Amino acid sequence: MNENEIISLIAGSIVLFSIVGLAFLALYIVSFWKIFTKAGKPGWAALIPIYNLFVMFQVAGMSGWWVLSVLAVIIPFVGSLFYAGVIIYMTHRISKNFGHGVGFTLGLMFLGFVFWPILGFGSSRYAPVAKAA
Repeated sequence: MNENEIISLIAGSIVLFSIVGLAFLALYIVSFWKIFTKAGKPGWAALIPIYNLFVMFQVAGMSGWWVLSVLAVIIPFVGSLFYAGVIIYMTHRISKNFGHGVGFTLGLMFLGFVFWPILGFGSSRYAPVAKAA
């Protein structure tokens, strides 16, 4: 393989991965738009960074102030663990508010590209359980 073939292969790979990445991004945006709409929130909120996280906490039945937990990541290691725990808790609360359990929560976390669209486009209805702190 000569140098030009290697460069072409790398460029083609970059283009392919970019297209696949944009397709996944579009899938997530449309899914969150539907989820927000089901929860009575504005669907366009899925397009706005940070605000979409604020709305996610609201859909989870949590205070919007939890968005400030993002700042925890500036603390090395411990902050990242705390933030990961908050996101896992929020995801579980969303799962419960749509009538699902721990198994669905695990699906949302590990196979999100399948489970978030199921939540948005499926027959799940938003029925919030008790509010969290």
